[in-house]
Amino acid sequence: MAHAKTSLVCLPCRASYKQCYLGDHDGLCPRCAEPLIHVGSAFAPPRRRDTAAWRTLSVLLHAGVRFHKSCFGGPGYRPRTRSEVRERMAYARRTGEPLARALVRHELP
Repeated sequence: MAHAKTSLVCLPCRASYKQCYLGDHDGLCPRCAEPLIHVGSAFAPPRRRDTAAWRTLSVLLHAGVRFHKSCFGGPGYRPRTRSEVRERMAYARRTGEPLARALVRHELP
């Protein structure tokens, strides 16, 4: 049986690759030799020219948010715009909730 493929991302190159997950390390980018970030199998990359979407993705990944499938079919809610990220970051600062949890909240109270 073949191994399932998952997505790996290089933020400096703004590139996404589908590879078999190795577990212990994620590999290096074929373009720039920087380490790739494992983002999960339910990841849909933004277009390379969409710098705002890549900035949003960078904030999510640095906060520890990933795109793994759940029993409900997808990764759940993830903010898509910088304004949504800013709202959730302000909420996290105001309430003391961990940033990773605030970023995946569908609606803010």
